[in-house]
Amino acid sequence: MGKTLYLLSQSQLIRAIKTNDTGLLKQFYVANYPKVETLVLKNSGTIEHAKDIYQEAFILVWTNVNNGKFVPQNQTALQGYLYQIAKNKWTDVLRSKTFKHSKYLDNNMLRSFENEEDDNEQENTKLEMAMEAFKNLGQPCKQLLKTFYFEKKPLRDIASELNIEEATARNKKYRCMEKLRNMVFTPKKEKIEK
Repeated sequence: MGKTLYLLSQSQLIRAIKTNDTGLLKQFYVANYPKVETLVLKNSGTIEHAKDIYQEAFILVWTNVNNGKFVPQNQTALQGYLYQIAKNKWTDVLRSKTFKHSKYLDNNMLRSFENEEDDNEQENTKLEMAMEAFKNLGQPCKQLLKTFYFEKKPLRDIASELNIEEATARNKKYRCMEKLRNMVFTPKKEKIEK
């Protein structure tokens, strides 16, 4: 069933969108999601962010096709258009107040994302190290830092969700940030966990 989507021309995909062919729309949706998820995850987002951004982008593509605001110019135009809308929406999220007022690490991620074509290798290396370090943090630290820095939840709310005292949440956040900083800014050494 997935192969039939790739056998369709852009005009057939447009017709499927205009006639609300749910089978083909679902195939188109599923086939193009992974690329957007990769974009968001590589640029300080979560799977939930990727799903939200993709859904918004897909609805906008569907609306623009139905209103005649988009006409494909080549065999991959619709897929490229969907990806570009998702990318623009994610850039808007990164520039939003929620992301703008975050710490050093987050600002570097934003700067690197906005300058995707930038050849400043030192900055790109730092970003790659930071993102790799974040991936290697334990799940509790990742969740705590994402909730505090990206979702901007107060420590008191986070503590309540985790059934711990606010001071304990503050200490955990501090330890997680220290661990992340050490992973990023300390030359590769054997790390001994206590």
